[in-house]
Amino acid sequence: MPVLLRLVQRFQHARKAEFMELEKQFADLEHQGILPKGERFAPIAGREPGNTVVWQCRFENLAAVEAAMKLFETEPGHAGLAKKQSPFFQDSWIELYEVLEL
Repeated sequence: MPVLLRLVQRFQHARKAEFMELEKQFADLEHQGILPKGERFAPIAGREPGNTVVWQCRFENLAAVEAAMKLFETEPGHAGLAKKQSPFFQDSWIELYEVLEL
């Protein structure tokens, strides 16, 4: 069953430039093939406020999602950036969606 993983991150608006600079470094790890390559979104209109970034990536199944989550915890580059970025968070959560192939 294909699964869409969404990491929703709400950050301190006053720290937007610093937060986004770190996001660029996460994206660099993705482009280097170290991390799964996802897409990032910022809301224009909707429920989430403008100080939100959503990273999402499609995986083949839940086991692949679990492997990615473990990689996020153990890969030194990701772990170091996450430690730098976490003080900027107001809130963050994970969403998993079954990809419906109708």
